[in-house]
Amino acid sequence: MTAALSLSACSVLESDKVNYKSAGASKAPELVVPPDLNQMQRDPRYVVPGSTVTASGYQQAAGINSAIPTAVTSVADVRIERSGRQRWLVVDRPAEKLWDTVKDFWQENGFVLNVNQPQIGIMETEWAENRAKIPMDGIRRLLGKVLDGVYDSGERDKFRTRMERNAAGGTEIYITHRGMEEVYIAQDKAQGTRWQSRANDPELENEFLRRLMVKLGVAKEVAQKQETGEVPRQSARLISVDGQTVVQLDEGFERAWRRVSLVLDRTGFTVEDRDRSQGVFFVRYVEPAKKEEESNFFKRMFSSSKARDTTPRKFRILVKAADQGSTVAVLNSEGRAEVSEVVQGIVKLLADELK
Repeated sequence: MTAALSLSACSVLESDKVNYKSAGASKAPELVVPPDLNQMQRDPRYVVPGSTVTASGYQQAAGINSAIPTAVTSVADVRIERSGRQRWLVVDRPAEKLWDTVKDFWQENGFVLNVNQPQIGIMETEWAENRAKIPMDGIRRLLGKVLDGVYDSGERDKFRTRMERNAAGGTEIYITHRGMEEVYIAQDKAQGTRWQSRANDPELENEFLRRLMVKLGVAKEVAQKQETGEVPRQSARLISVDGQTVVQLDEGFERAWRRVSLVLDRTGFTVEDRDRSQGVFFVRYVEPAKKEEESNFFKRMFSSSKARDTTPRKFRILVKAADQGSTVAVLNSEGRAEVSEVVQGIVKLLADELK
């Protein structure tokens, strides 16, 4: 690792604590992304003809009202809504009038876009390094940019922006973060380094939401004062329905759909398509490597343990209104219930992330 540095995350980010530089322009070791983080090609079989599958204007006929509070902070035609750790913007403008502005926003903040698909409302950046995490000591101040490429934080971030139209004709904007960190393969540091996933950072998401508010016309001082405190919500739980393990949420379909969308954006799923009217996400998934998985080549060579299958599999995530709120089920690619170790692992992962 090239002068890799480890810094703890700040509870509240300041604008001078974010300074991104595209990984492609840095001199850091090449970031080889694990197969479970790769973007997959869309499957045309999942496209709903004649519809915009990301539109929030679809209405769920169940009519269940959520008892979980949502806090709203409004400035002009831009407001922040929040539930628990989740934050998103609601803008009283159509999505097509926001797309180019949001695209410019990410480029102005030092990112390169590798996904730019307005037809499905998804925009995603390349991996980039937050240079603000590298301390500016006396030597670096003296030599300036001469030594800039020598230092590396050992971390990379990417952000996904998802836009959904709402029933009032406005747009909901969600920003989700994914992180990687460079670690030594062995304790003796002789075998080099590798990149592995690290936990998503809600504070980074909140910081960029505030920055996007400024881009959309809100005064910087006002955006920085937006409240980011938690709103209490009930946790998710695992229950059995007709012999199938599902996640139960104490909230209606609309809020459950939103929360599941954010979880899928943050974790190792590739959402090929979504049909909000039916409550279905069509996803691809690769089982992630376990932290204790052996990384030493020779240990794996002489080990009899079965290698992890990195072949992406297709599933359907079904969000459904229920008597006491909503349920989230994992179905196979044909839409049928499946009892397997992989499905059980996905259900547990969703439950943990939805808590």
